[in-house]
Amino acid sequence: MEAATALEVASGSTLKVKEMSPADAEGPPASSQQESGSPIPQLLSPIEEHPKIWLPRTLRQTYICKVGDTVNLLIPFQGKPKPRATWKHDGCALDASRVSVRNGEQDSILFIREAQRADSGRYQLSVQLGELEATATIDILVIERPGPPQSIKLVDVWGSSATVEWTPPQDTGNAALLGYTVQKADTKSGLWFTVLERYHRTSFTVSNLIVGNSYAFRVFAENQCGLSETAPITADLAHIQKAATVCKTEGFAQRDFSEAPKFTQPLADCTTVTGYDTQLFCCVRGSPKPKIIWLKNKMDIQGNPKYRALSYLGICSLEIRKPGPFDGGIYTCKAVNPLGEASVDCRVDVKAPH
Repeated sequence: MEAATALEVASGSTLKVKEMSPADAEGPPASSQQESGSPIPQLLSPIEEHPKIWLPRTLRQTYICKVGDTVNLLIPFQGKPKPRATWKHDGCALDASRVSVRNGEQDSILFIREAQRADSGRYQLSVQLGELEATATIDILVIERPGPPQSIKLVDVWGSSATVEWTPPQDTGNAALLGYTVQKADTKSGLWFTVLERYHRTSFTVSNLIVGNSYAFRVFAENQCGLSETAPITADLAHIQKAATVCKTEGFAQRDFSEAPKFTQPLADCTTVTGYDTQLFCCVRGSPKPKIIWLKNKMDIQGNPKYRALSYLGICSLEIRKPGPFDGGIYTCKAVNPLGEASVDCRVDVKAPH
């Protein structure tokens, strides 16, 4: 009798017919049974329904749980009369001290009270009815938080930036790493702030650090369970120092503001009335500051109590107190400094009141 080929059954299970040798197919000779005197065995119950496993859709991909979680998987199957259900873990019998199985009329339950990483692997359910057998496999992955990166060091500091490097964790928690979380803390506050999350490389440059502060850095590893419980911290602090500023003053020629006196506003002729004070005004510039000399009809009137001369910010004034008929004439303002001199004149007429 030829071996039957494996038949793929819906719902993720495989139906197989066990291969029989020709001797098994023919059965023992009738003469030998009669000679031994053993009774003729009764016929097996006819198979009303082939064995089939209805694997839930959620278990057709890897079943992931955390360390300490309870695993309780119910797998329905069919077959009449009741088939025999057995489990294996990676091709070996189950460890009864860790995994328990309950087989019902139409389902089988795999139960692990507190899953450990050693419970990860491929579990195979076999449902057998006579020479017919259906199988289904379930991949279970038990994961936990990863260990911390093995080391971290401060590589370089320049300007307001610092570069850190670290090495991957020795234990990834039985799962692929999602990346690294980089944090910084300044020594003044001591508070940690996240700079970067789920970063895949093992070196990073932290920028925009505050000038005058000192910083420490730490790195967490992360997988599907979360961040590592601890993180290594840099032994050296990154001191962000102020850049030395050098002011270069360009040489320039000192400008010479020296100039000879020059009148910018001349004296104006005026007519006044006897007994009424009169003022004369003019403006002059010059450097060094010029000396002002007032003249009447070319005669120096400095120190005469009849007159009061003032000079402020280049504005020159002469007050004639209660002029009389003899105070009329030509008045001159002369400005003198080491670079030269200048003068302006005006006529003052004094009239008797009407």
